[in-house]
Amino acid sequence: MITPDLILPPDGRQSEMALMVARGTRRLLRQLGFASVTELTLASNRRADLVALGDDGTIWIIEIKSSIEDFRVDQKWPDYRQHCDRLFFAIPESVPHEIMPEDAGLILADSYGAAVLREAPEHRLAAATRKAMLVRVARTASDRLHRLADPGHY
Repeated sequence: MITPDLILPPDGRQSEMALMVARGTRRLLRQLGFASVTELTLASNRRADLVALGDDGTIWIIEIKSSIEDFRVDQKWPDYRQHCDRLFFAIPESVPHEIMPEDAGLILADSYGAAVLREAPEHRLAAATRKAMLVRVARTASDRLHRLADPGHY
């Protein structure tokens, strides 16, 4: 049986720095026992940079900020709280930690790994919202695998 190389191509919306931060953050999430998907469209039509799913159904959203300007121009992140149990920012070392909101967690990342500098406060989702998010994550991940495995018939 011939197996195609299953490599997810970048979608072109992220800077090189944001892609490196995402890679390191996803490595950390895997170490913490989370599975993750990138660029997940939420019910609000906002797009979360990373959504992480724990074995117990816990949902984290991680918003990547690759520069000071990236943080200043994007103020839609408060909306993400309605879709997760914990909200984090992931930043490279070049972004000052002090500008990140205190009421969200903070992850420092590069392309090789990441560390949690500040835990995020927990605000548990309602059961119906959690179910909707779990279905959204599962369908998105499944659709992406299908496109990789059978790109001509999606």
